[in-house]
Amino acid sequence: MNYLNTERQTLNKYLPGLDEQLRKHSFDELEQRDGPAIPLFRDAGGPALLAPKEYGGLGASPVDAVQIHRAIGSRSPSLGIAATMHNFSLATLVEYGEYSSEFLKNICMGQLLVASGFAEGRTGSSILAPTMKAAKTDGGYVINGSKKPCSLSRSLHLLTASIAVPAREGEGCERAVAIIPADSAGIGNKPFWKSPVLAGAESDELTLTDVFVPDEMIFFPMVQGGLDPIETAGFLWFELLVTASYLGMASALVERAIVSKKGGAGEQTQLAMETETAMAALEGLAYGMQQGDRCERSLARALFVRFGVQTMIERAAARSSELLGGIAFINNPEVAYLLAATRALAFHPPSRISASVPLASFLTGEPFQLA
Repeated sequence: MNYLNTERQTLNKYLPGLDEQLRKHSFDELEQRDGPAIPLFRDAGGPALLAPKEYGGLGASPVDAVQIHRAIGSRSPSLGIAATMHNFSLATLVEYGEYSSEFLKNICMGQLLVASGFAEGRTGSSILAPTMKAAKTDGGYVINGSKKPCSLSRSLHLLTASIAVPAREGEGCERAVAIIPADSAGIGNKPFWKSPVLAGAESDELTLTDVFVPDEMIFFPMVQGGLDPIETAGFLWFELLVTASYLGMASALVERAIVSKKGGAGEQTQLAMETETAMAALEGLAYGMQQGDRCERSLARALFVRFGVQTMIERAAARSSELLGGIAFINNPEVAYLLAATRALAFHPPSRISASVPLASFLTGEPFQLA
């Protein structure tokens, strides 16, 4: 089978045995709450994937990461999402360089999982506005708030969170990033994710009640009015990895249609055209990142690619399930599950609607400002 062969070879190069281990478990097992997918990822060395080799990591490139996430998403959609949240959080820490070197070494040595506590899109609020607030105290800050949904909410070892802290100069608040050990006093977990789709990603509510974080575990962006270069790189990583993971889910449906030989050569080729064109766009974006293309213009381009690929995913998933037929939909829950899972890409921030105005302004020559 040549379809998805390159992606699965890259996965096996960096995380030997993971694809085989995922195939040993049923799809239902991998997708259920507290399933084996996340432990298998950790056992295979997945937490160190994007860390540089000098910190004990595997040093995977953005192009490698896109291929790996497509492969993982095709086997276990829930793991694709959980791994996305860890990997983009880790990649953002890498961007902080020497400031985060000890964290990176510890993550790689202990194969620790990092959850993302950055703000989700909320109606009437900027995507950059933190949901957690911090008060200054001796030697650090005390944080209160919650993140919902928070993938890896039951398996995390560290939380990276966007927080609002009192301004160091003047009145009001400013944005900061905190790194918080999961065993800190005051961290709790509440049920939140009610859908059976993507339940294996552990996307419940993580609560923080008077959680103390020392000063050395707080980072301040260089820019407060918008994204600084590190945050921009973090958003680029997120859009790249989350889109690749959902493309993997759609590719799983395409693969099933190809294996079933439904629809003939023309239909199968059309499905491959959709998904391979989408993959080429993501790899092109990833290659640009490897060459240092990580500015706000790059983020605008990444969102154009993400929304374009999102449309291709919708078409490929719908057409694949149609080719597989009604009996497959009725008798094989995986078909309905994958069809539903691929739609969830539209729910990740920023939404296509909220991004349309800044993207349209960017096209006419304005600087790109993420709303």
